[in-house]
Amino acid sequence: MRLSTFCERLDAELRTSDYADLDASANGLQVGPRRGAVERVAFCTDGVRQTAERAADWGADALVVHHGVSWGGIERVTERAYDRVAPLIEHDVALYVSHLPLDGHQELGNAAGVADVLGLADREPFGAVGPEYAGTRGRLPDVTTSDALRETLESDLSTGGQAVQVLDHGPEELRDVAIVTGDGSDYVDEAAAKDVDVLVTGEAKGKTYHEAREVDLTVVLAGHYATETFGVRNLQSLVDDWDEPLETTFFDVPTGI
Repeated sequence: MRLSTFCERLDAELRTSDYADLDASANGLQVGPRRGAVERVAFCTDGVRQTAERAADWGADALVVHHGVSWGGIERVTERAYDRVAPLIEHDVALYVSHLPLDGHQELGNAAGVADVLGLADREPFGAVGPEYAGTRGRLPDVTTSDALRETLESDLSTGGQAVQVLDHGPEELRDVAIVTGDGSDYVDEAAAKDVDVLVTGEAKGKTYHEAREVDLTVVLAGHYATETFGVRNLQSLVDDWDEPLETTFFDVPTGI
């Protein structure tokens, strides 16, 4: 498959262009010539030196990630930036990136993946980013507690052995859940305004404790990495189902953060 075709298919599914003015990440093809070809594709969450080297060692033609190497432009390709890009260029591995488009996709995205783990029904977009969204919300099949919610996430997410943290400020019985993966702590007020019982995210800022306490909202911190593996895994499954077969693999590199 031509690399240009590969990127165009993903861009169309993820509506990459709709997030062009909303996301600091340069989504889409970040490294590589569109005239290239793709037969082997690696998927992972972070586009860093470790995963670039693994992709090169595996013989990938393309690496698809959630966190890329360009956030608002690259002035110099030196030091850490060079170390991340060099294995890609040296081994002719293209880098395709989807940040907010993959967070907000209501079927394939990161928040959708966490919602699948929790079995949420009656879903709708959540976490406004301009006219688009970075997450989802829905209802649990049965009321639950923060302890039970934590146990479910710890058992089903790639947390690197780290415990899921809970800021237990909401009601004892939880039913309505909002999810914004990664750092979704800026959505406390939106969750409160929409009468959500619990906000599930990856990590928080120091101010989040008191912000959540003051609006009676439980916040579950399941890990930035752990909440953001679903999107790229779902993209791998999508590519596996294309009519033109490609060989794929997934690199799980949990950070514990």
